[in-house]
Amino acid sequence: MTEPTTNCAAVRIGIVSISDRASSGVYADQGLPALQDWLGRALRNPVTFESRLIPDEQAQISQALVELVDVGCCLVLTTGGTGPALRDVTPEATLAIADKEMPGFGEQMRQISLRFVPTAILSRQVAVIRGQSLVINLPGQPKAIAQTLEGLKDADGQTLVPGIFAAVPYCIDLIGGPYLETHAEVCAAFRPKSAQRPAPTAG
Repeated sequence: MTEPTTNCAAVRIGIVSISDRASSGVYADQGLPALQDWLGRALRNPVTFESRLIPDEQAQISQALVELVDVGCCLVLTTGGTGPALRDVTPEATLAIADKEMPGFGEQMRQISLRFVPTAILSRQVAVIRGQSLVINLPGQPKAIAQTLEGLKDADGQTLVPGIFAAVPYCIDLIGGPYLETHAEVCAAFRPKSAQRPAPTAG
């Protein structure tokens, strides 16, 4: 049974899938559906998604990120374009629009992925703050997106490795964004006691 969303602040979230072939129609994009599905399960807040499907072009990526921040997205998640290939320029495009870099997010994503593949060290995901928005580069595969956001759990549902999304709501608090609330069974947000608000009630 899911918790009620009553009294949770409505939020706007940007989701960006970066792929030359998906954006040109060679194959169906899987990144945007994966992002929307996971966020829809994890967040108690009513969410309006602003989505973009764009090629691996640095200027285009930077422009999309700026536009999403400017329309009020407190969080922008990208997928794709973070490897070492010549066309992989998502980190560069993200850093180009940053006010602050948040290296812990990329470090933790690589730690999670290293549980599965040694090539996780080739991933170059970054996270940055622009204004009052948090921008995070995620892996390209839907399964890896869920693993890095949610973390790894054992057969009993106990957390083995924390996912990065546990830290996202408090980060957004600190930069002046809306109060994000999560379904604990998907991803329990962590806040110090002084930053916690009473749980909303059904009404």
